[in-house]
Amino acid sequence: MRFAIVLLALALGACNAPNSPNDRYRYLLTPKANPSEVIAAELAFARMAREKGTWTAFRHYATDDALMPSPDFVPVKQALSGLADPAEPIVWGPDQVWSSCDGSFAVSTGGAQYPSGRRARFVTVWQRQSNGEYRWVLDQGVPDDQAEVAPDTIAAAVADCPETVAPRRGTRRSEAWQSNVSNDGSLLWRSELGADCARTVVVEVMRAGAAEEVFRANAPAPQAPTGTPAISCGD
Repeated sequence: MRFAIVLLALALGACNAPNSPNDRYRYLLTPKANPSEVIAAELAFARMAREKGTWTAFRHYATDDALMPSPDFVPVKQALSGLADPAEPIVWGPDQVWSSCDGSFAVSTGGAQYPSGRRARFVTVWQRQSNGEYRWVLDQGVPDDQAEVAPDTIAAAVADCPETVAPRRGTRRSEAWQSNVSNDGSLLWRSELGADCARTVVVEVMRAGAAEEVFRANAPAPQAPTGTPAISCGD
C-alpha cells in the first residue's frame, strides 16, 4: 500500500534555513528531525511482526532498556524473553508522527488490531541511536474501536526548535521512559499511571515557546479475574 506522508510543520522561523554564515554553520552541525525515517522504522516494525512474528519484531526493534505496561511498566527484553510468537500477529499501521526538532526522539501512533479482532491505538516513543537508526524505548496501547490499521495518510509534525540547547553527547540509556523529554526539550511525553493501573498518555510539542498538547488518551484500569485480588501498580 502506498502511504501519503503529510508533513504538518509546527516549526516556524526558528527551523527555517538560516541566513548568516555563522547561523548556516550551526545549522549544518545541529541534529535535525527526519520524520520519514521514523515512519519507515514503524512500517518495518509492523511488517516484521506480520512476517516473522509479533514478539520477534518487538524484541528486534526495542532498545535494551525499553519499557511497556504489563500492567505496571516493565523492561521489554525481560518480559518477552523466551516468549513464543502468537499464531496470528498483531497488525498495525501509523497515522501520525511527532518529532522533536533535533530528531533525538519521536512519538508515533496509529491503529492496531489483535488476533481476537479487538482494536486499539498504539503509542510508541522512538529514540535515534548512535548509528542513526530509530529504535523504540516505550510502547503502549489505549482502547480505540475506530483506529484504522492501514490509513491512507500518515501525518508528521516537527516541534519548534529551541533558541539554545545544551549539547548532550551519546545515546541516553536506562531512564524512566514512561515520562520523559527529547534531548533538546522540544518533545515531551508522559504516562500517568494510577494506583489501579489506569493510564493517561499525553504528548506535547514546543510551539511558540510553550508546550502544546497534541495527544491525550486514556486506558482504563485492567480488571482482575473473578475471585482474585484487585490489580495495583506503583507498589
